[in-house]
Amino acid sequence: MDFQEVRRDIAFQYLKGEGIEVGALHAPLQVPEGVKVHYVDRMSVSDLRKQYPELGAVGLVEADIVDNGETLSSIADRSWDFAIANHMIEHCQNPIGALENFLRVIKPGGLVYMGVPDKRYTFDIDRPLTTLDHLIRDYKEGPEWSRLGHYEEYVRLVDKFPEEQVADRMQNLLDIDYSIHFHVWTAETFPELLAYCQKNLSHGFEIELLHENFGELIAILRKIAAPKISDEQL
Repeated sequence: MDFQEVRRDIAFQYLKGEGIEVGALHAPLQVPEGVKVHYVDRMSVSDLRKQYPELGAVGLVEADIVDNGETLSSIADRSWDFAIANHMIEHCQNPIGALENFLRVIKPGGLVYMGVPDKRYTFDIDRPLTTLDHLIRDYKEGPEWSRLGHYEEYVRLVDKFPEEQVADRMQNLLDIDYSIHFHVWTAETFPELLAYCQKNLSHGFEIELLHENFGELIAILRKIAAPKISDEQL
């Protein structure tokens, strides 16, 4: 069994109804018969091919909804039964805010299905782990404070450009708004982010599944039906 088959088996166990998949690109999640998926991406297929020439030989899913996958600003609250985001959260400049929006657009009792790459099994292997404090600051202050630092780290530790080419490479990526992996986790560190979100986001959720799958962590989160009560209300 390969990682796609494991993803499929988990989807068949959990997903029902009608929902969205954010950033499917060339690897949309296989879902059970009768389940309806609407695809969300920040660009059309033609623009995605310009952004990712390395995907030129593979088929890409055409977006039904063109929108920022972090904010989902065109999607109403409590619209869908589920939201799928495989290998997408690492591309988010504000991951906590993105998860908040995934939860916002699903109905009470709905599911978020996430596949999160473990940096030890990707081209991010040499990058330092993103700390929870960093993620909280991105959420509370906005991610602009860390944006340039992420691009520099990516160019140095992933692209491995020589020092004299770092600045030009960074500028090129910034000019085309290239969607790098802004943050990186392992299967052991990502649950720390989920624990923070459980305690601090307005949309409550339970963790139904955490499953390590050939270099990624699959997380199934179920939105709590009852409204979350803050400490101030107790």
